[in-house]
Amino acid sequence: MSGTLASIIPLILMFVIFYFLLIRPQQKKQKQVQQMQADLQKGDKVITIGGLHGDVHAINEGSIVLIVEDGTKLTFDRSSVREVVNKD
Repeated sequence: MSGTLASIIPLILMFVIFYFLLIRPQQKKQKQVQQMQADLQKGDKVITIGGLHGDVHAINEGSIVLIVEDGTKLTFDRSSVREVVNKD
């Protein structure tokens, strides 16, 4: 009985280490990204996951309208925003 317990403990220990080194930090980062996307406001300068830089012109439930440098308005899903460059 103690032999099986001794062989299971390293497996459990590996799972715990895997959780704290990989899973938990990924969950924290995902929560931060979701919070950033929820806190978007008109006038924020953002970068999309495709690399487009623009200013938030309008915000709907699940989408945003960005104005790019030449004045073109483009509509994106809110989840396509990678980062907010600076807040106005």
